[in-house]
Amino acid sequence: MTIDQERRRRWQLVLGNDHAAGLCELEGDDLVREAALASLYGAGSGRGGGLERSAPRTARWLGDVREHFPASVVRIMQRDAMERLGLAEMLLEPEMLDAVQPDIHLVSTLLSLSGVIPESSRETARQVVRQVVEDLERRLSHTTRAAVTGALDRSTRTRRPRRPSEVDWPRTIRANLQHYQPEYRTIVPERLIGHGRRGTAVEREVILCIDQSGSMANSVIYSSVFGAVLASIRSLDTRLVVFDTEVVDLTDQLDDPVEVLFGVQLGGGTDINQALAYCQGLIRQPTDTIVILISDLIEGGVREQMLKRAASIVGSGAQMVALLALSDEGRPAYDHENGAALAALGVPAFACTPDLFGELMAAAIERRDLTGWAGDRGLKATPPA
Repeated sequence: MTIDQERRRRWQLVLGNDHAAGLCELEGDDLVREAALASLYGAGSGRGGGLERSAPRTARWLGDVREHFPASVVRIMQRDAMERLGLAEMLLEPEMLDAVQPDIHLVSTLLSLSGVIPESSRETARQVVRQVVEDLERRLSHTTRAAVTGALDRSTRTRRPRRPSEVDWPRTIRANLQHYQPEYRTIVPERLIGHGRRGTAVEREVILCIDQSGSMANSVIYSSVFGAVLASIRSLDTRLVVFDTEVVDLTDQLDDPVEVLFGVQLGGGTDINQALAYCQGLIRQPTDTIVILISDLIEGGVREQMLKRAASIVGSGAQMVALLALSDEGRPAYDHENGAALAALGVPAFACTPDLFGELMAAAIERRDLTGWAGDRGLKATPPA
């Protein structure tokens, strides 16, 4: 096929027969592709038409889409089908769940429907969610664990060793070469550096405090995966708390992110102050504690109390970060006034992509300037009020 013929073929698929009749003669798999695109984007595919009247037909359509389009295109078409074909309601049927391509947006939809999924579909829904969660764990766990454990090693080395056996002598000598005394042919070690080996003692406490309003669905999914990864690191004591107008501690389910996700109730109001009050009660060693608030900061409670609570957490010596989103969705919608007020209190506020979360935790463990860290990586931090 020539380049011109391939272009005509692609334009025929894009425009459909209504607008590109005669541009190219389609055959074979392209006919299936054209029919699938027409069912979703054709003139009669809006609400009240298209495939929404027939679940079996829609299941077959989903199967055709998965077979004849690349995975990236399948995800886009499924998301559009949620809006145009009423697909969300049909996902309550097992045959529909078997036909879809699992991705994070589908998981978000399933979680929003978790309260009404019939028993006959519940196990299939869990399998879909588990497949996506396991894919995310494979992609993100290694880099996150490596970044965090490396930061803990570096943090341990910088602490003053108490006994000679704890001194890392090669590093100590290199760090003190400027103090060499030629007349004595020796080095005066003004600063001792300890070994990077760690025992089983907890060195940092991490509290993930997650807003479970509907707009935060993707952030909730990623947070459950990262919570499980952090919980697997023995030197961290990780807590996971979700909230709307109520607060739920899901720490005891961290070994299974799928259970965490089915314990979430997406939607509802937001009381950030109440959630921060609960998290503050979990803090035992403030200077070794990192509180990650993942929220769009749209407070439904008393704003002044929320800010006082955040100031109290920071004043105790704990670190606090406000992640406006933990997703790949770009710049999120959030309450700019609250973000600026938190930044003024010493709580940096910015969105973070999942691939950078491990680096973020490492920077927090090492107590680096997180606003500067975010700026260096192109993450726009909210300026203080």
